[in-house]
Amino acid sequence: MPRERGASTLMRIITANLNGVRSAAKKGFFEWFGNQEADILCVQEIKAQLPDMTPDFLKPHDYQGYFHYAEKKGYSGAGVYVRREPDDVVIGWGNAEFDAEGRYVEVRYGNLSVISVYIPSGSSSEERQAAKFRFMADFMPHLLALKAAGREVVLCGDVNIAHKEIDIKNWKGNLKNSGFLPEERAWLTQLFDDHGYVDVFRTLDSRADQYTWWSNRGQAYAKNVGWRIDYQIATRGIAGKAKTTSVFRDIKFSDHAPLTVDYDHPL
Repeated sequence: MPRERGASTLMRIITANLNGVRSAAKKGFFEWFGNQEADILCVQEIKAQLPDMTPDFLKPHDYQGYFHYAEKKGYSGAGVYVRREPDDVVIGWGNAEFDAEGRYVEVRYGNLSVISVYIPSGSSSEERQAAKFRFMADFMPHLLALKAAGREVVLCGDVNIAHKEIDIKNWKGNLKNSGFLPEERAWLTQLFDDHGYVDVFRTLDSRADQYTWWSNRGQAYAKNVGWRIDYQIATRGIAGKAKTTSVFRDIKFSDHAPLTVDYDHPL
């Protein structure tokens, strides 16, 4: 998605769940990224540790990467690539259980925080669903504390929750499934309606059938039977400066699609 370089106040942020950085790289993700003129790229589920990270993964196209690796090999992991060096980088958010899983990287520019987060999936077992609820319960106060401190926040990542019926193709069949449970959806509603965070994509695109993840079963991708679970969630000030958004589906880098938002905000 090209942009006019003359519009120098635009800040482009992309978020993408890679489902393995090595796998996505083989499918051309970094070549694509190099042509996006992004200021910040947030990635999740890199499924790698530092020894697995080649120079092309650490510093692609002269971007600097910052990463939170899971202790468990081949699992989870989050990162942020930046074109301009941030004022500060925060790895992990202070929860020992989930910091061990590599789920949080925050870069700071002045009072702006851009965060790459990978909220756990609860679909594999009741134990993992319980872990997801623990994450959500502890993460909400963290987001509120950032806002209370006067920070503008752009939270990017795989939230593993489809918020409303418009955000999932087969909503009736998933009412009791992880990712569309009433408690999960209510958590997002509370974040948006009660605490002043904004679902940026939905402020710019109200169309149905806009998804970011598709099951590998059947022909879900080809038939666009998907879920919108990748977000840019922002505090109102920066959210109000969002101008354009897009989901990139032309190349399938993983089971998720990259989500781009341009903000009229100099970085």
